[in-house]
Amino acid sequence: MKIIDRILTIVVTATITSAIWIVAGGSLIENATADSQRENTRPAESAPSPSPTRAGPAEPGTETPVSDEARNAKPLNTEFARMIEEGAAKDLIIPVLNVSSSELSDTFTDSRGGGERLHEAIDIMAPKGTSVIAAGPGIVEKMFESDAGGNTLYIRSSDGRTIHYYAHLDRYARGLKEGQQVRRGQRLGEVGSSGNASEDAPHLHFAILQTTQDAEWWEPANAINPYPLLKGSQDN
Repeated sequence: MKIIDRILTIVVTATITSAIWIVAGGSLIENATADSQRENTRPAESAPSPSPTRAGPAEPGTETPVSDEARNAKPLNTEFARMIEEGAAKDLIIPVLNVSSSELSDTFTDSRGGGERLHEAIDIMAPKGTSVIAAGPGIVEKMFESDAGGNTLYIRSSDGRTIHYYAHLDRYARGLKEGQQVRRGQRLGEVGSSGNASEDAPHLHFAILQTTQDAEWWEPANAINPYPLLKGSQDN
């Protein structure tokens, strides 16, 4: 029995001693690690949080290079943002003889080409041969026959910023020529169905294009709805 008691005493003592060393050793390692981390990240020496500041000039040699395309780019063109002069808009008349404002329809936002584009003009219905007259004064810039518009006219305003476009004419007025100055109400031609217009629905396709003085007649321009301008105009 004495031998067994000794063996039990030795085992219990060894177990207790091992447990003490495990606990003590873990604490020492944890303290050493914490001290090491505190040395490396002292609050007074750690990087400060970024604060919003106004950006100053870049350091020499760190500027973002500007491309030649950007450096040589033209200023933004703001001509199209300018409205047509109120006086000029009030002076417009319906460009088809004997058509009243109550007979006009707003087809400006109608779709064309199977929904691929907007109409951006109004169609003024009238019998074939009805006189087409100038909605406003200007200069005949181009008389052009196209597949879509047929016999067309481009008349530019005196300030160069507006083009009145007349399409599907059956014929031009006798003696009309490019470069000619026309007055408001002057006869320009006749309503027809030239181009892609239906023979069963002769009409004048009339558009108002806002452009710039140096732009050509064929260059892209900003279309303006003629309907509200003509609706409030003086009837023929």
